[in-house]
Amino acid sequence: MQVYVGCGRRKTSVARVRMSEGTGAITINERTMEEYLANQQKLIGFVKSPLMITNLEKNFDIFIRVNGGGFTGQAQAIRHGISRALIRVDENLRAPLKKAGFLTRDSRMKERKKYGQKGARARYQYSKR
Repeated sequence: MQVYVGCGRRKTSVARVRMSEGTGAITINERTMEEYLANQQKLIGFVKSPLMITNLEKNFDIFIRVNGGGFTGQAQAIRHGISRALIRVDENLRAPLKKAGFLTRDSRMKERKKYGQKGARARYQYSKR
């Protein structure tokens, strides 16, 4: 049985995706996708979108390990990981996935707090007198 692997990242979330031929079951951290994402349709849509674009929803069983960040970051990291794994299945799937923007790692991260300031950009108020 062939196993396809992909790693996806978003913010501080990292998703390791393993895909194998199957019936379409998606398992996240040893729980069903609906259970893990608390039945939030927006997040479930993020996870399923690469499969829907390529019409492979019922062809693979997907096992995902994800950690770090919040639910939205994790769902988008999973989407990135599934997209990368699908390219290993068939190189011809690259074009539709790239057009949808699923192969680009969204590099936006939280900016760190600077010393002598309230936050990343916020300063303490200047007092003239």
